[in-house]
Amino acid sequence: MSPSNSVLEQIFDAFARHGDAHYGENVSQLDHALQCAQLAKDHGCADTLVAAALLHDIGRMLDPQGNAIELMGRDARHEDTGALALSRAFSPAVTEPVRLHVAAKRYLCAVDAAYTAGLSAASLLSLDVQGGAMLPEEVAAFERERFFEDAVQLRRFDDWGKRIGCPVADLQSYRPLLERLVAPRVADRSGIVAGHARG
Repeated sequence: MSPSNSVLEQIFDAFARHGDAHYGENVSQLDHALQCAQLAKDHGCADTLVAAALLHDIGRMLDPQGNAIELMGRDARHEDTGALALSRAFSPAVTEPVRLHVAAKRYLCAVDAAYTAGLSAASLLSLDVQGGAMLPEEVAAFERERFFEDAVQLRRFDDWGKRIGCPVADLQSYRPLLERLVAPRVADRSGIVAGHARG
């Protein structure tokens, strides 16, 4: 099995093992991921952003103990875990919105008071451990990120994709899209192990 195929199989395995889990929201992690991907498709987003929407919380499933850590008031940085793991198979157009989606929440809280008021209770709890609203200098730095706009759009999908009973395509329907997006060069032959890419 090639390294890229190994990463894909571990993604689907993570959903199979932990997709039914909840992390303070009304929907499961799988339902949330599928809703976010569906929103990206419905908004005509590029395939890379659809993939990022589907996989933005994969770090939670690769490192499920991180959810418990957050409940204890510590940031598990699931966005970094996920982006690092995905970087073994995908380009920055997929991994960078994943890495930046938590920062995008902090950004939106800083620039849009109405946004903060609309956050779910779980998002407000995690916001506190993630550093709260950005300071002005952080806002300016975030706006200079190459994938700033994609990250903000992904964050919107993240907030909207929490509806009970929302009709969505199933997970396997995204396999061809993910296979098309696998980067042609995958240097690390070891894939993902226990939530972390081997170095």
